[in-house]
Amino acid sequence: MTGPTTSRGRLVLALALTVAVGLFLAFVPLHRDWFDLNVYYGAVGHWLRDGRIYDFTIPGADGADYGFTYPPFAALCMLPMALFDWPAAITLSMVLNVAASATLLTWLIGPIVRRHGWNKWFAFVVAACLFALLEPVRDTFSFGQVNLLLLVLVFFDAWLLSTGRGRFAGCGIGLAAAIKLTPAIFIGYLLITRRWRAAATATATAAAATLLALAVAPGASRVYWTEALWDTDRIGVLSYVSNQSWEGVLARLVDPVPPSGVVWGLGVLAVLAVWARRVRWAAAVGDERAGFALTGVAACLISPITWVHHLVWLIPALAVLVDSGLRPDAPPARRRLLLRVCAVVYVLLCSSVVWLWRFDSTGVDGFLGSNAYVWICLGLLIALPLRGARSADMLSQEPYPARIP
Repeated sequence: MTGPTTSRGRLVLALALTVAVGLFLAFVPLHRDWFDLNVYYGAVGHWLRDGRIYDFTIPGADGADYGFTYPPFAALCMLPMALFDWPAAITLSMVLNVAASATLLTWLIGPIVRRHGWNKWFAFVVAACLFALLEPVRDTFSFGQVNLLLLVLVFFDAWLLSTGRGRFAGCGIGLAAAIKLTPAIFIGYLLITRRWRAAATATATAAAATLLALAVAPGASRVYWTEALWDTDRIGVLSYVSNQSWEGVLARLVDPVPPSGVVWGLGVLAVLAVWARRVRWAAAVGDERAGFALTGVAACLISPITWVHHLVWLIPALAVLVDSGLRPDAPPARRRLLLRVCAVVYVLLCSSVVWLWRFDSTGVDGFLGSNAYVWICLGLLIALPLRGARSADMLSQEPYPARIP
């Protein structure tokens, strides 16, 4: 786990890994040509020219027309893009996603590195290379998506709660929920775990941001909350293989017939019941990092649309698996099992395996393969390991004891 023992060896391996990953990213994966960023950029420009956000659309690869699907507050946050030309907007998106990635890696692996006494810069380079190979991360950069930025906002609150600064928590989750509705499930997490002050702060922040957008853009707010939000055709084709949510599974099963809303609703209730039980358990044993990770997993399952790039919300769960597999107080057999499971999940999330069934998801192989990431989400929701109340939190600074009695 420590790699080369000399500075020269670490430097050589770090450079080799960086070059190999860079070449892979440049030539191997399917590039998305900043499609989502183009939607943001075009919608903001259309808004400034014609006063409308939600009329702007761009045709997608699946035959659907894609427009701006976020609340008006998100458009307000993206207004500065209008000051840049297209190449500068791409550069800005890349810089923000790199900064978000570095922040997340610092929060998620920094405590692990300190506990085990690993070389910090070398561990960070290796983790960054592994991080960059994940398909959701590759797609987030290639689409010009915002999910890594939202993840940083949410996990800022996780960091506050886990480091004893909970009285300031909630603003990050509230802003994320005002920008995109899916992170609102983290307000539910705060309520279930009885973080009343943080939940109130998050709710008030989301409401204030939404009211600000209403004051600045009343027409756009009216269109979004009364029309665009309820127009399911705007968000894409539910049966498209990139939709790795519970509704995506149902849509591929019955395509071209629309999936049953009742069956989808019952599945969502089942997911929420399991999630609520597990996060209450996590809170009871003081495992903040697992509670937030489980909430991200549940969000991917219950959202009607969970494109592959949305699965960056699974990254904290991968960090939990790694940390649990490295615990010195765990039985060796359990540690090996957890690390092997983490390796399998990681490889699958790097593999783009679901795209093998892009044009035909019928049959048993299609059912299993085209929904591979959904099965990963379900497995993580049910079996993500939790740690005892006296164990160090993923986002805290408390070290492992030097010796286990």
